[in-house]
Amino acid sequence: MEEYKENIQDKGDNVKLSSKPEEDDKSCSKVCSNIGEPVPQVSSTRGEFSDPVYKEIALANGHINRMNKDELRSKLAELKLDTRGVKDVMKKRLKNYYKKQKLSLMQSVTDGGPTDTYYDFICVVDFEATCEQDNPPDFTHEIIEFPMVLFNTHTLDIEDSFQEYVRPEVNTQLSEFCIKLTGITQKMVDEADTFPDVLKRVVLWLQEKELGTKYKYAILTDGSWDMSKFMNTQCRLNRLSYPQFAKKWINIKKLYGNFYKVHRTQTKLSSMLEKLGLQYEGRPHSGLDDSRNIARIALRMLQDGCQLRINERMHEGQLRTVPSSAPVEGAPPPHTPRSRD
Repeated sequence: MEEYKENIQDKGDNVKLSSKPEEDDKSCSKVCSNIGEPVPQVSSTRGEFSDPVYKEIALANGHINRMNKDELRSKLAELKLDTRGVKDVMKKRLKNYYKKQKLSLMQSVTDGGPTDTYYDFICVVDFEATCEQDNPPDFTHEIIEFPMVLFNTHTLDIEDSFQEYVRPEVNTQLSEFCIKLTGITQKMVDEADTFPDVLKRVVLWLQEKELGTKYKYAILTDGSWDMSKFMNTQCRLNRLSYPQFAKKWINIKKLYGNFYKVHRTQTKLSSMLEKLGLQYEGRPHSGLDDSRNIARIALRMLQDGCQLRINERMHEGQLRTVPSSAPVEGAPPPHTPRSRD
Protein backbone atom coordinates (compact mmCIF):
# COMPACT_ATOMS: atom_id res chain seq x y z
CA MET A 1 0.00 0.00 0.00
CA GLU A 2 3.07 2.22 0.20
CA GLU A 3 2.92 3.84 -3.23
CA TYR A 4 -0.84 4.31 -2.77
CA LYS A 5 -0.18 6.01 0.58
CA GLU A 6 2.19 8.37 -1.20
CA ASN A 7 -0.53 9.25 -3.70
CA ILE A 8 -3.28 9.97 -1.18
CA GLN A 9 -0.86 11.86 1.04
CA ASP A 10 0.11 14.12 -1.84
CA LYS A 11 -3.59 14.95 -2.40
CA GLY A 12 -3.79 16.57 1.03
CA ASP A 13 -2.83 15.34 4.47
CA ASN A 14 -4.76 16.69 7.44
CA VAL A 15 -1.88 15.85 9.79
CA LYS A 16 0.42 18.84 9.97
CA LEU A 17 4.16 18.64 10.34
CA SER A 18 5.25 21.15 12.90
CA SER A 19 7.00 24.18 11.49
CA LYS A 20 8.59 24.91 14.83
CA PRO A 21 12.33 25.45 14.30
CA GLU A 22 14.10 22.27 15.24
CA GLU A 23 17.38 20.66 14.25
CA ASP A 24 16.46 18.98 10.96
CA ASP A 25 17.32 15.43 10.03
CA LYS A 26 20.03 16.37 7.55
CA SER A 27 22.57 16.13 10.33
CA CYS A 28 21.59 12.47 10.72
CA SER A 29 23.56 11.63 7.60
CA LYS A 30 26.69 13.00 9.22
CA VAL A 31 26.09 11.03 12.40
CA CYS A 32 25.14 7.87 10.51
CA SER A 33 28.16 8.00 8.21
CA ASN A 34 30.56 7.78 11.12
CA ILE A 35 29.20 4.54 12.53
CA GLY A 36 30.68 2.30 9.86
CA GLU A 37 34.16 3.78 10.41
CA PRO A 38 36.59 3.22 13.28
CA VAL A 39 36.14 5.72 16.09
CA PRO A 40 39.45 7.24 17.20
CA GLN A 41 40.75 6.04 20.55
CA VAL A 42 40.36 8.61 23.29
CA SER A 43 43.73 10.12 24.11
CA SER A 44 44.91 11.82 27.27
CA THR A 45 45.46 15.15 25.48
CA ARG A 46 43.10 18.02 24.82
CA GLY A 47 42.38 16.39 21.43
CA GLU A 48 40.23 13.79 23.16
CA PHE A 49 37.17 16.03 22.81
CA SER A 50 37.53 16.31 19.02
CA ASP A 51 35.68 13.03 18.46
CA PRO A 52 32.19 13.55 16.92
CA VAL A 53 30.58 11.78 19.87
CA TYR A 54 31.31 14.83 22.04
CA LYS A 55 29.41 17.03 19.62
CA GLU A 56 26.46 14.64 19.99
CA ILE A 57 26.74 14.91 23.78
CA ALA A 58 26.79 18.71 23.54
CA LEU A 59 23.70 18.70 21.31
CA ALA A 60 21.89 16.37 23.72
CA ASN A 61 22.84 18.65 26.62
CA GLY A 62 21.39 21.62 24.75
CA HIS A 63 18.13 19.72 24.23
CA ILE A 64 17.99 18.87 27.95
CA ASN A 65 18.68 22.51 28.89
CA ARG A 66 15.52 23.52 27.02
CA MET A 67 13.30 21.08 28.93
CA ASN A 68 11.09 22.37 31.73
CA LYS A 69 10.79 20.69 35.11
CA ASP A 70 7.77 18.59 34.18
CA GLU A 71 9.44 17.38 31.00
CA LEU A 72 12.58 16.48 32.93
CA ARG A 73 10.64 14.54 35.54
CA SER A 74 8.61 12.74 32.86
CA LYS A 75 11.74 11.74 30.95
CA LEU A 76 13.51 10.53 34.09
CA ALA A 77 10.47 8.45 35.03
CA GLU A 78 10.33 6.96 31.52
CA LEU A 79 14.00 5.96 31.82
CA LYS A 80 13.33 4.56 35.32
CA LEU A 81 15.70 7.08 36.92
CA ASP A 82 15.25 8.97 40.18
CA THR A 83 12.76 11.82 39.63
CA ARG A 84 13.51 13.66 42.87
CA GLY A 85 15.40 16.94 43.17
CA VAL A 86 15.31 20.48 41.86
CA LYS A 87 15.47 21.29 38.18
CA ASP A 88 19.27 21.61 37.99
CA VAL A 89 19.74 18.26 39.76
CA MET A 90 17.38 16.52 37.36
CA LYS A 91 19.17 18.11 34.39
CA LYS A 92 22.51 16.84 35.65
CA ARG A 93 21.11 13.34 36.21
CA LEU A 94 19.68 13.19 32.70
CA LYS A 95 22.85 14.58 31.10
CA ASN A 96 25.01 12.01 32.88
CA TYR A 97 22.73 9.22 31.71
CA TYR A 98 23.00 10.21 28.05
CA LYS A 99 26.73 10.93 28.31
CA LYS A 100 27.37 7.40 29.56
CA GLN A 101 25.10 6.06 26.83
CA LYS A 102 26.91 7.92 24.04
CA LEU A 103 30.40 7.02 25.29
CA SER A 104 29.37 3.39 25.68
CA LEU A 105 28.20 3.32 22.06
CA MET A 106 31.47 4.94 20.92
CA GLN A 107 33.47 2.29 22.77
CA SER A 108 31.45 -0.56 21.22
CA VAL A 109 32.20 0.79 17.73
CA THR A 110 35.90 1.25 18.62
CA ASP A 111 36.03 -2.38 19.72
CA GLY A 112 34.92 -3.48 16.27
CA GLY A 113 31.17 -3.79 16.53
CA PRO A 114 29.86 -4.01 12.93
CA THR A 115 26.51 -2.37 13.55
CA ASP A 116 24.78 0.19 15.74
CA THR A 117 22.87 -1.78 18.36
CA TYR A 118 21.36 0.78 20.73
CA TYR A 119 18.01 -0.92 20.17
CA ASP A 120 17.92 -4.66 20.74
CA PHE A 121 14.90 -5.05 18.51
CA ILE A 122 13.12 -3.09 15.80
CA CYS A 123 9.41 -3.67 15.23
CA VAL A 124 8.28 -2.87 11.68
CA VAL A 125 4.63 -1.87 11.19
CA ASP A 126 2.92 -1.35 7.84
CA PHE A 127 -0.87 -1.08 8.00
CA GLU A 128 -3.36 -1.77 5.24
CA ALA A 129 -6.51 0.34 5.36
CA THR A 130 -9.83 0.82 3.61
CA CYS A 131 -9.53 2.87 0.46
CA GLU A 132 -11.17 3.93 -2.79
CA GLN A 133 -9.55 4.50 -6.14
CA ASP A 134 -10.39 8.20 -5.88
CA ASN A 135 -10.82 8.98 -2.20
CA PRO A 136 -13.10 11.92 -1.41
CA PRO A 137 -11.47 14.47 0.93
CA ASP A 138 -13.54 13.26 3.90
CA PHE A 139 -12.94 9.54 3.32
CA THR A 140 -12.19 7.66 6.56
CA HIS A 141 -9.35 5.18 6.29
CA GLU A 142 -9.81 2.27 8.72
CA ILE A 143 -7.09 -0.26 9.48
CA ILE A 144 -7.93 -3.67 8.02
CA GLU A 145 -4.57 -5.42 8.49
CA PHE A 146 -2.28 -5.06 11.51
CA PRO A 147 1.11 -6.64 10.78
CA MET A 148 4.35 -6.47 12.78
CA VAL A 149 7.77 -7.87 11.92
CA LEU A 150 10.40 -8.07 14.66
CA PHE A 151 14.11 -8.16 13.88
CA ASN A 152 17.13 -8.48 16.15
CA THR A 153 19.75 -5.76 15.65
CA HIS A 154 22.49 -7.94 17.15
CA THR A 155 22.01 -11.04 15.00
CA LEU A 156 20.48 -9.14 12.04
CA ASP A 157 17.77 -11.80 11.83
CA ILE A 158 14.01 -11.44 11.49
CA GLU A 159 12.87 -13.33 14.59
CA ASP A 160 9.09 -13.25 14.55
CA SER A 161 5.99 -11.67 13.07
CA PHE A 162 2.40 -10.88 13.99
CA GLN A 163 -0.56 -10.48 11.67
CA GLU A 164 -4.29 -10.05 12.13
CA TYR A 165 -7.01 -8.66 9.91
CA VAL A 166 -9.35 -6.04 11.35
CA ARG A 167 -13.07 -5.59 10.76
CA PRO A 168 -13.92 -2.00 9.73
CA GLU A 169 -16.92 -0.35 11.36
CA VAL A 170 -17.49 2.79 9.27
CA ASN A 171 -16.92 1.61 5.70
CA THR A 172 -17.87 -2.01 6.35
CA GLN A 173 -17.87 -3.04 2.68
CA LEU A 174 -14.47 -3.06 1.00
CA SER A 175 -14.27 -1.46 -2.42
CA GLU A 176 -13.25 -3.59 -5.38
CA PHE A 177 -10.20 -1.34 -5.71
CA CYS A 178 -9.19 -2.06 -2.08
CA ILE A 179 -9.64 -5.82 -2.49
CA LYS A 180 -7.56 -5.87 -5.66
CA LEU A 181 -4.85 -3.63 -4.20
CA THR A 182 -4.38 -5.40 -0.87
CA GLY A 183 -5.56 -8.94 -1.56
CA ILE A 184 -7.77 -8.68 1.52
CA THR A 185 -11.25 -10.07 0.84
CA GLN A 186 -14.59 -9.12 2.34
CA LYS A 187 -14.73 -12.53 4.02
CA MET A 188 -11.38 -11.94 5.74
CA VAL A 189 -12.51 -8.73 7.40
CA ASP A 190 -16.03 -9.97 8.14
CA GLU A 191 -14.53 -12.82 10.17
CA ALA A 192 -12.01 -10.58 11.93
CA ASP A 193 -12.29 -8.75 15.26
CA THR A 194 -12.57 -4.98 15.54
CA PHE A 195 -9.54 -2.81 16.18
CA PRO A 196 -9.69 -2.58 20.02
CA ASP A 197 -9.56 -6.39 20.39
CA VAL A 198 -6.77 -6.75 17.83
CA LEU A 199 -4.78 -3.99 19.55
CA LYS A 200 -5.02 -5.86 22.86
CA ARG A 201 -3.42 -8.91 21.24
CA VAL A 202 -0.74 -6.73 19.66
CA VAL A 203 0.16 -5.38 23.09
CA LEU A 204 0.20 -8.90 24.57
CA TRP A 205 2.50 -10.10 21.77
CA LEU A 206 4.92 -7.22 22.41
CA GLN A 207 4.83 -7.86 26.15
CA GLU A 208 5.60 -11.55 25.64
CA LYS A 209 8.75 -10.47 23.79
CA GLU A 210 9.73 -8.39 26.87
CA LEU A 211 10.09 -5.29 24.74
CA GLY A 212 10.52 -2.08 26.70
CA THR A 213 11.32 -4.04 29.85
CA LYS A 214 14.19 -6.47 29.23
CA TYR A 215 14.96 -5.28 25.73
CA LYS A 216 15.18 -1.82 24.14
CA TYR A 217 13.10 -1.45 21.01
CA ALA A 218 11.59 1.03 18.59
CA ILE A 219 8.75 1.06 16.09
CA LEU A 220 9.75 1.54 12.44
CA THR A 221 7.45 2.54 9.58
CA ASP A 222 7.77 3.29 5.88
CA GLY A 223 6.77 6.94 6.09
CA SER A 224 4.68 9.06 8.45
CA TRP A 225 1.28 7.85 7.27
CA ASP A 226 0.89 4.67 9.34
CA MET A 227 1.09 6.29 12.75
CA SER A 228 0.20 9.93 12.13
CA LYS A 229 -2.85 9.12 10.01
CA PHE A 230 -4.04 5.49 10.26
CA MET A 231 -3.31 4.83 13.95
CA ASN A 232 -4.43 8.32 14.91
CA THR A 233 -7.74 8.04 13.01
CA GLN A 234 -8.42 4.52 14.26
CA CYS A 235 -7.93 5.45 17.91
CA ARG A 236 -10.23 8.42 17.49
CA LEU A 237 -12.93 6.26 15.87
CA ASN A 238 -12.74 3.70 18.69
CA ARG A 239 -12.53 6.31 21.47
CA LEU A 240 -9.09 5.08 22.55
CA SER A 241 -6.16 7.09 23.79
CA TYR A 242 -3.26 6.98 21.36
CA PRO A 243 -0.95 4.12 22.54
CA GLN A 244 2.20 5.40 24.19
CA PHE A 245 4.43 2.78 22.58
CA ALA A 246 3.48 4.07 19.12
CA LYS A 247 3.93 7.81 19.78
CA LYS A 248 7.51 7.82 18.48
CA TRP A 249 8.93 5.89 15.59
CA ILE A 250 11.64 5.60 12.97
CA ASN A 251 10.53 6.87 9.56
CA ILE A 252 12.75 4.79 7.29
CA LYS A 253 11.95 6.91 4.22
CA LYS A 254 13.40 9.98 5.87
CA LEU A 255 16.37 8.08 7.32
CA TYR A 256 17.11 6.37 4.01
CA GLY A 257 17.02 9.66 2.11
CA ASN A 258 19.36 11.36 4.58
CA PHE A 259 21.77 8.45 4.90
CA TYR A 260 22.14 7.68 1.22
CA LYS A 261 21.58 11.32 0.18
CA VAL A 262 18.75 10.67 -2.27
CA HIS A 263 15.65 12.67 -3.14
CA ARG A 264 12.26 11.83 -1.62
CA THR A 265 11.10 10.46 -4.99
CA GLN A 266 13.68 7.68 -4.60
CA THR A 267 12.39 6.52 -1.20
CA LYS A 268 9.41 4.47 -2.34
CA LEU A 269 9.60 0.88 -1.13
CA SER A 270 10.31 -0.51 -4.59
CA SER A 271 12.98 2.14 -5.25
CA MET A 272 14.77 1.58 -1.93
CA LEU A 273 14.91 -2.17 -2.55
CA GLU A 274 16.18 -1.66 -6.06
CA LYS A 275 18.87 0.80 -5.01
CA LEU A 276 20.12 -1.72 -2.42
CA GLY A 277 20.19 -4.52 -4.96
CA LEU A 278 17.24 -6.31 -3.39
CA GLN A 279 14.08 -7.70 -4.94
CA TYR A 280 10.63 -7.54 -3.41
CA GLU A 281 9.66 -10.83 -1.76
CA GLY A 282 5.97 -11.75 -1.49
CA ARG A 283 2.83 -9.95 -2.59
CA PRO A 284 3.03 -6.15 -2.99
CA HIS A 285 0.55 -4.29 -0.74
CA SER A 286 0.21 -7.19 1.66
CA GLY A 287 0.87 -5.53 5.01
CA LEU A 288 2.90 -8.46 6.32
CA ASP A 289 4.96 -8.84 3.15
CA ASP A 290 5.55 -5.09 2.94
CA SER A 291 6.72 -5.13 6.57
CA ARG A 292 9.17 -7.95 5.87
CA ASN A 293 10.64 -6.10 2.92
CA ILE A 294 10.90 -2.88 4.93
CA ALA A 295 12.76 -4.89 7.59
CA ARG A 296 15.19 -6.13 4.93
CA ILE A 297 15.93 -2.52 3.96
CA ALA A 298 16.52 -1.54 7.60
CA LEU A 299 18.84 -4.51 8.13
CA ARG A 300 20.88 -3.54 5.09
CA MET A 301 21.10 0.03 6.33
CA LEU A 302 22.42 -1.24 9.67
CA GLN A 303 25.06 -3.26 7.83
CA ASP A 304 25.98 -0.13 5.88
CA GLY A 305 26.64 1.69 9.14
CA CYS A 306 23.46 3.72 9.59
CA GLN A 307 22.12 4.53 13.03
CA LEU A 308 18.46 3.60 13.32
CA ARG A 309 17.05 6.39 15.47
CA ILE A 310 13.57 7.66 16.26
CA ASN A 311 12.97 10.68 14.03
CA GLU A 312 9.21 11.34 14.23
CA ARG A 313 6.58 11.53 16.93
CA MET A 314 2.98 12.47 17.67
CA HIS A 315 2.41 15.42 19.99
CA GLU A 316 -1.07 16.67 20.80
CA GLY A 317 -2.43 15.04 17.67
CA GLN A 318 0.19 16.59 15.40
CA LEU A 319 3.12 15.03 13.56
CA ARG A 320 6.46 16.39 14.74
CA THR A 321 10.05 15.82 13.70
CA VAL A 322 12.42 14.50 16.37
CA PRO A 323 15.75 16.32 15.82
CA SER A 324 18.94 14.29 15.61
CA SER A 325 20.22 16.25 18.61
CA ALA A 326 17.50 14.80 20.85
CA PRO A 327 18.61 12.21 23.43
CA VAL A 328 18.56 8.66 22.10
CA GLU A 329 15.66 6.66 23.50
CA GLY A 330 13.49 3.65 22.79
CA ALA A 331 9.78 2.99 22.95
CA PRO A 332 8.21 2.53 26.41
CA PRO A 333 6.80 -0.80 27.63
CA PRO A 334 3.60 -1.54 25.67
CA HIS A 335 0.22 -1.19 27.42
CA THR A 336 -3.31 -1.29 26.11
CA PRO A 337 -4.51 2.30 25.80
CA ARG A 338 -7.40 3.40 28.00
CA SER A 339 -10.81 4.29 26.64
CA ARG A 340 -11.69 7.97 26.29
CA ASP A 341 -15.27 7.32 27.44
